[in-house]
Amino acid sequence: MNSYEPQFTMREETDPAEIAKARAQQAQFDRNWDWLEAHAAEVFSHRGTHICIAGQELFVGDDIKELLARARAAHPEDDGPFFKYIPKERGPRIYAF
Repeated sequence: MNSYEPQFTMREETDPAEIAKARAQQAQFDRNWDWLEAHAAEVFSHRGTHICIAGQELFVGDDIKELLARARAAHPEDDGPFFKYIPKERGPRIYAF
């Protein structure tokens, strides 16, 4: 038997201001994702590092906190950055518990 039981709470958001904020954040994330897709060869050449895309600009580094600080300093208005670790070796990945 699995001793780990995730706990979470779901609720419906009805506040128009919060809904607008979430939609704006998703739109910014989508723009960063589109940039990633258009520049994938450049992005995935940074093997063994963390990447962050904010303001449709690539940031690369070994420390994720420092990476986020640089991205936020350059694009404080971007509330939808994209983060990923690029493994050193290419190959299939299996994600399961």
